[in-house]
Formats: sequence, C-alpha cells, structure tokens
Amino acid sequence: MRAGDAPEVTTDDMEIVSALRCALADKVGNERFELWFGANTRLEFADGTLLIGVPNRFFLDWIRSNFRRQIESACLEVMGRCPAVKFHVDAPLSQPNGTSDHAVGSDGVPRGGDAARSDPAARATSAEELPSATRKKEPSLGVSPRRKFASLQSFLPGLSHRNRVALASAEMVARCPGEMTPLLIHGPTSVGKTHLLEGIWVAARKSNRGTTVLYLSAEQFTTQFLEALRGSGLPSFRRKYRGLGVLILDDLQFMAGKRATQVELLHTVDTLLRERRQVVFAASRSPAELTELGPELATRLQSGMVCPIDPPDHTARLGIVGQLAARRKLRVPREVQAYIASHLTNHARELSGAICRLQATSEALGRPITPAMAEEALAEMIRNSGRVVRLSDIEKAVCSAFGLESGTLHSGGKSKRVSHPRMLAMWLARKHTRAALSEIGQYFGRRSHSTVISAQKRVDNWMAAGEPLQLADRTWNVDEAIRQVERHLMAG
Repeated sequence: MRAGDAPEVTTDDMEIVSALRCALADKVGNERFELWFGANTRLEFADGTLLIGVPNRFFLDWIRSNFRRQIESACLEVMGRCPAVKFHVDAPLSQPNGTSDHAVGSDGVPRGGDAARSDPAARATSAEELPSATRKKEPSLGVSPRRKFASLQSFLPGLSHRNRVALASAEMVARCPGEMTPLLIHGPTSVGKTHLLEGIWVAARKSNRGTTVLYLSAEQFTTQFLEALRGSGLPSFRRKYRGLGVLILDDLQFMAGKRATQVELLHTVDTLLRERRQVVFAASRSPAELTELGPELATRLQSGMVCPIDPPDHTARLGIVGQLAARRKLRVPREVQAYIASHLTNHARELSGAICRLQATSEALGRPITPAMAEEALAEMIRNSGRVVRLSDIEKAVCSAFGLESGTLHSGGKSKRVSHPRMLAMWLARKHTRAALSEIGQYFGRRSHSTVISAQKRVDNWMAAGEPLQLADRTWNVDEAIRQVERHLMAG
C-alpha cells in the first residue's frame, strides 16, 4: 500500500488491534501466534478494514490458508462483526532486522532462516498447519485420532445432584443412543461439559460398533456447512450429517446470529429425531436463554433432556487434583491436594495450572513438593483467583451503589443520571472482567465497541481531572464513586 493511500489509524483502532492480537493468541496458542503473528506480521485496523502485513508471499499464502477462520473468529469476539480483511506483503518486515525469508521444506514447514531452525514452535508445527496436499488423510470424525479423550469414568460429579444427573444421562445416551434425545448439557465455562461430550463419544463408539458417531464443535459444523455451500457440496454434506447414528455438538452458542447455519442444523436435527437417532449438545446457557438461536431450535432442545451442570465442589476438586497428579506421575502430598482444592475454586483449568506449576517448580529447584513449597509456588495464582465477576454483577453493584432501578443501564437514556453510571459500569467491566468490547457494549444497551472505548476514556479523564460527578442525588469524587461500587461488587 502506497503511503499516500494509507488510511488514517486512530487511537481507538490501535486499541482494537491490541484486543484482536490477544484474542487471536488465545485461539491459535501462544507458540503458533509468536511464530506467525509475532515480529513477522503487522496488524492494522483503519477505516473499517483489517490490514495484515507479512514479510513475503509464503507468509501471506500460509496465514490466509491456515488462520483466516481464527482471525475472523477473533474479530467477531472483539468487535461483534467481521470487517473486510486484506493481506499484503510489507517490505520492511522482510529486512534483516526482522524475520528473514523462509523457504518451504518438503513437508510444507518453513525452512532456511535461523529463526525457523531455532524456534521450537517452528520445529513443533503440527499436521493441522501443513498444507492439505502434504497432510495425511484422517477419518472424517470431526476430531483428531491422535488426541487423547476424556472418559465418562473419569468425570467427577462431586456431591452436586445436578452433576450426577448429567453424568447418568450421558451414560444412558452412550449405552442406548436414541432413548433420550436430544440431550443438552449447559453451564459456565470449564465445569466439565466438554468432558462429558468426549466421554459420550468414546463410550458410544465402543458400545455401538455399527453406529456412526460424530463429535465436533459448532464452529466446525458452521465452517463445513459454509464450505459445502460455496462449493456446491450440500448434498454430500447433508448425507453425511443426516445419516449419523449419534451427533455430538459442542459450544452451541457459537451459532448465535448465523441464521443460515441455524436453519441447516434445525433440518438436520429434525431428520435425526424423526428416526430416533441420538443428538447431544453442550452450551453455555439454558434453552430459554439461547434466544439468539431462534424459538424453533430452542423448542427442539426443550423436548429432550436438559441437564444444567455446576462448577466442581470441594469433593470434586479434590478428586480432580488427584487425577491430574496421577496422570503426570507426580507425588503430591494429600495436604497439598487439599490446599489446592480449597483455595482454587473457580474451575478445573485452574487446578490443572496449579499442578503444572508445582511440577515445574519441583523440577527447577530439585525439591520435593511440600506444603511450604506449594504455598509459595501458588501464592500468585491464589491471590489472583478471586471470584469470577460477570457483567450482571457489575450492573447490580452500580445500581445498588447509586439507587438505580434494575434495567436502567440497559436503557437508551442519555441524561447524566443514566449515562454517567453506565459509563462507570463499562469502565468497571473492562477492569474486572475479560468480556470483549462488543460483549460489554451489547450488554449495556446494545451499544457498539467504540462506545465502550469512548466510555473508558471518559472515565479515565474524569479521574485524571478529579472531576466531580452528580450521582444518586449527591456529588461524588470519581475515585470515591468507583470504590463505592467495588465495595458492593465484593460484597456479592
């Protein structure tokens, strides 16, 4: 792009790019992100277009072929929409102070540069990244046969009645597909939904040898459907999915707003249900809350077994810690296991991270794991754990602090009595949650991500200037107002 043609890049655009890079790193993994999007690639967002500059033609073709889906998904997460994406070769990136040009080896992995030889991510490039011509053809199961899957036997329901019902339902549909269909398992992140779905997939394939069992995510289903649509492969796509014995679909909420894919899934589900085939879904919310999927799909979900699932209680967390330690052949004293289960209470991934940290610390120091060492090694994790703050918690705290009625922050009101608390709520949401800009804007009155950025800057300016605010029929110092809301937030 010529300098004279370059669009103007604003500070807001730079903040969007920063959020996009974080979201993209989460989706592709840190090693692959550093290899393909680190010093080698420049992202810019300007005039509604995402510009991706790369050092050479090889990088351009590789990123466009292998990461376009993740880039679009990151845009949807941060901005709530997918802008135009343009790739171009950026000459300065190929200079000696950047990453040198890569040649392509016979296996399709970049070769020839010192960075490629020394970077472990380059050596560990997986088959998923290889061009399709060099990739071994795998069975069309929706999952990699090299991956190790969870089993129903290893799921620990703890003392939760709801988790026990979910496990029993999963065992039933794996043993007798079609007897309880559809099955929906729903709950917040990292409570075991995917564990149960993987367990059903493993058990159903073992106990029903003549039945075709397919397990995939809603994102994979959407991608395959769109590819079939563009390539006139719909008949083949429909034969594949409507001829299944068991369809297991994870992250159903991903289909929100994707009307064409929803309609295709609805017809697929109707076909399978008519023939008493088994359909299993997992979602972050109950059917009544999945309004973006439309009433037709919601009623299909409600016609079967709906199983909410709770975060692991202390009993379950203790069992999970023991399982994780045994899987790594790591000697973790019982009192250390109890310490972890008592102090890390948000979700199972925290427990896995704690075991990894203990193992690394033990090996680095050449010391066995003891209560004292565990307390020191996990201090930061436990300090940062806290309880998970949701957007609804922010809303409730702001309304309580300033005497506002429930729902006020969702309104379109522009008076200072409404707009100032709403801007504070958006600022606090950025501080205390990991919600995307688009998610915050959508929650507080269906506003755009740029409105959230503007609100954050406005509150920052108030704080810098010490500007007084009129809130709840009295004048507040901004810092005092924020502390007041945070007291309500921490009180629960």
